[in-house]
Amino acid sequence: MIDQLWLIPLGFVAGVLGSMIGLGGGVIIVPILTFLGFPPTVAASNSLFAAFSNSVASTISYSKQKRIEYSLGIKLGLLAIPGTVLGAIISTDATPNIFKILFGFVLIGSSIYIFLRKELESRNKIISNQLIIFTIGASFFGGIISSFFGIGGGVVFVPLMVIGMGISMKIAAPTSQLILLFASLSGIIVHSILGHPDFLQSGFLAIGSFFGGLVGAKLSLSVKERNLKILIVVVLLIVAVKLFFDSLTNNLLLFGF
Repeated sequence: MIDQLWLIPLGFVAGVLGSMIGLGGGVIIVPILTFLGFPPTVAASNSLFAAFSNSVASTISYSKQKRIEYSLGIKLGLLAIPGTVLGAIISTDATPNIFKILFGFVLIGSSIYIFLRKELESRNKIISNQLIIFTIGASFFGGIISSFFGIGGGVVFVPLMVIGMGISMKIAAPTSQLILLFASLSGIIVHSILGHPDFLQSGFLAIGSFFGGLVGAKLSLSVKERNLKILIVVVLLIVAVKLFFDSLTNNLLLFGF
């Protein structure tokens, strides 16, 4: 038990960053667990506990700041649930190499979002039938991403709200935490039924992530984004390259090179 305590500070750091950028802390937790040799399903399911804990803390804090669109958040959260069920099920058959490659692309997408998040904002809300259909599909896909990778799905939901619906980043990131509450909880339930998580490790991650979420929500009001944004983007891209390199190396060894 004592040798697992390092997961608490990992969860805390991931929770702070996840709360501030609205992506959830899985983009930090999952690569680290993967590099340490955790199987993909264990890394993803453990991370979802942290994502849920982080979303609870962040939602409480952002609610006090009156920065959450509750109606939209609940609708998108419920639409994501079928996707989370599918994501947990298909993660069972994911090999480490395939998981690393796919997650590397997710990290690249997350980096692009973080780097361009201010430029993506639009003040025009255009709600059409086509957008409604797209929103349903995007929410389902976001649910799959959330449960398969254990990252919460904010990489889909925040751009959807900002670009598609014209919601400001100041509201979209907090609302994303409410959505992640639904997505991560449903993912946890399915992963647990399938026997994927280590509950002791998940508990330590969740403890750190909860307090990280509280801190991150407060810091989001005052911290200057520029330096933080550059740092996170650089880290995520380095991690993505490392994931690709590890996968390539393993494949070469597999074929005797």
